[in-house]
Amino acid sequence: MVQVDVFWSYGIGASFATAAAYQLADRPGSPRRRVLRWSDPYLMATVLYCSVLFAPSGVWLLWGFPDWETMQVAPGHEALPAWLVALFAATNVSQGLLGYWVAARLIAAGRAYAAFLQAGVGYLGMFFILVHGWDGRGYQRFFSADRKTFAAWPEHPGFGQVLSRVGDWLTSPVALTLYGMGAVLVPVMLAALVSWLGSGEREPGSGAAPGHVRIVLAVLGAVFGVALGSAVASSVLIHLLDWWLGVPAAAALIAVAVVRRGTGAAHRAFGLLALPDVHRGRPRHVPSAG
Repeated sequence: MVQVDVFWSYGIGASFATAAAYQLADRPGSPRRRVLRWSDPYLMATVLYCSVLFAPSGVWLLWGFPDWETMQVAPGHEALPAWLVALFAATNVSQGLLGYWVAARLIAAGRAYAAFLQAGVGYLGMFFILVHGWDGRGYQRFFSADRKTFAAWPEHPGFGQVLSRVGDWLTSPVALTLYGMGAVLVPVMLAALVSWLGSGEREPGSGAAPGHVRIVLAVLGAVFGVALGSAVASSVLIHLLDWWLGVPAAAALIAVAVVRRGTGAAHRAFGLLALPDVHRGRPRHVPSAG
């Protein structure tokens, strides 16, 4: 979706950089790496993924399902200026590059956990828009194949009504298209993350590289457990307390239950990946959570 992909592509770029943390990190006695050097194979893989796979998928959806891709804002192709479509495609690449750059700089500074959180920020922003949006109806916009379906949602839908509409959407043309795209986009991304995380050169005493299954579980848990769960909790708090109190309450909850070192859900997921980090000025390796 147009409103979502800005955050999603940023999260993708940060995820790729974090997966290459051992390859990008400075080491004693090794030449200092320049961030965003075009000879960096991990940067080029990120750019290729965003430009060859991710950006075209967004344009495909925008052209084929303009109502859904704009979260029911644009009524059709005639409402979309050509420059907006071009800008949308460009940001799907540029934001991925930005996410990689920010995370790579943090990794070069010895702050791999902060780089990992950059990916979390991207996915949290993506899921919050999908779940809540700007009017509390983000999930209704997502589970509506077109504007007519979205307009038919009751003002206060019950749980059974929500499930019925979700079921209808799961067999809609837009959902079937997403299944096909996901069958390509997700395995390619996971393959890169698993390969880079597993092949990073470990320093003495840092422990063995995590296995492929653990990497996949950690990545999926961080995305669909931590990021999506945080978005849902934030939406619930905003519904209950309104924006003025809900946003600070959600920020406090995420800071304590998600981001906090040692006990936060995000830090536990980060520990499963066995990446290097700096804590209170001293290099250290996050112990495995398994």
